[in-house]
Amino acid sequence: MTLGEALPPVNAALNATSAVLVVLGWRAIRAGERRRHRALMLAALGSSILFLAGYLTRIALTGTHRYPGAGALRAVYLGVLGSHTLLAALAAPMVLWTLSLALRARFPDHRRIARRTLPVWLYVSVTGVAVYVLLYQLAPRAR
Repeated sequence: MTLGEALPPVNAALNATSAVLVVLGWRAIRAGERRRHRALMLAALGSSILFLAGYLTRIALTGTHRYPGAGALRAVYLGVLGSHTLLAALAAPMVLWTLSLALRARFPDHRRIARRTLPVWLYVSVTGVAVYVLLYQLAPRAR
């Protein structure tokens, strides 16, 4: 197995890890556990950064991949991929802005922006896993 073939499941696992860590971080702050929240959200950021490095590496090694099937599953894949891609482009600056506010102790602003950032980040992480499943697990195999 080449690195290009090994990266998709690793990237999906990193996306899933980010999603879990974001949810746990949200729960921690809801419980008033600020230090735990900070650690979990920084871990989620780290997981997302590792995903991005792995994704860019996979693209550099193997290029983009077209969905091999047709019909309803292809339509679902393209819908998920489109929304994932659009929101991923928005999520990166949102996450960095939210982090910047927290690091500068601008917590009222951080809280206000985080309420918008969290659902976008979570959606991107979950749909990243869905894209992997649709493309590498459910798509018809080329014969």
